[in-house]
Amino acid sequence: MALKSLKKQRRIQVVAVAAVALVVSTALIGYAMKDGINFFRSPSQVMETPPGPTETFRIGGLVEEGTLVRGDGEQVRFSVTDGGATVPVVYTGVLPDLFEENQGMVGTGRYIDGVFEASEILAKHDETYMPKEVVDALKEQGVYQEPES
Repeated sequence: MALKSLKKQRRIQVVAVAAVALVVSTALIGYAMKDGINFFRSPSQVMETPPGPTETFRIGGLVEEGTLVRGDGEQVRFSVTDGGATVPVVYTGVLPDLFEENQGMVGTGRYIDGVFEASEILAKHDETYMPKEVVDALKEQGVYQEPES
């Protein structure tokens, strides 16, 4: 009888340790990913409900024509639009080769005092590619044009 209760007690301990390990590993994975998950927003969404200055997110749209201004050093200012709203962007760094006005882009950064401060800028990498989120945002505003084949 004592042997059976000892086996049962050992089994309960193993299950309890496994459950605790599962909870701890899930918490660690969630903590590690909290900075890695960046939500996408279109310029219209940013203007409707501006995110807080500590929230890192991705913004995408077209680089608005006539807004690209290169400043001192590597600082660049431009505006990104989805046809419904426009968000000013400031970026310090080297822009991708394909970055230009009226082209698709996606930036990662924070919205601080009415300006999107980008830490990373990506440009579309050929004539037919544009990120799905950018295409969806442009279609929603009615300004997306299908690329010519």
